[in-house]
Amino acid sequence: MKKPTKPTTPRQPQPGPHEDKADGESAVLATIAAMPEPDRVIAGRLHAIIKASAPVLSPRLWYGMPAYARDGRVVCFFQSMEKFRTRYATFGFMHEANLDEGNMWPTAFALKELTPAEEAGIAALVKKAVS
Repeated sequence: MKKPTKPTTPRQPQPGPHEDKADGESAVLATIAAMPEPDRVIAGRLHAIIKASAPVLSPRLWYGMPAYARDGRVVCFFQSMEKFRTRYATFGFMHEANLDEGNMWPTAFALKELTPAEEAGIAALVKKAVS
């Protein structure tokens, strides 16, 4: 006797690296707008810094978090403190980021607020990450 097989459905094609960029940005902006303060303020400033520093990155949601990808691969992301119930938000980089320096380098940063000094540091890291 044959086992019943599951009905199969055709796989949905994955969007290309530059497809649905506007939809990705809309989703990221909607997610940021729904965050409580101070996450909303920090995420909004990060979004502006990343767009200005690395226009090659495409905003998208990654596990429900704002993230920025190149060629469909996440380079950096924001984790809100409220979502993860931590005392600080996190801005992190994935292994696609070109931040390798020596045998050890930071890949995530705790954020409680953004001053002009932190904003400049983040902009420099993001530029380096996509270089």
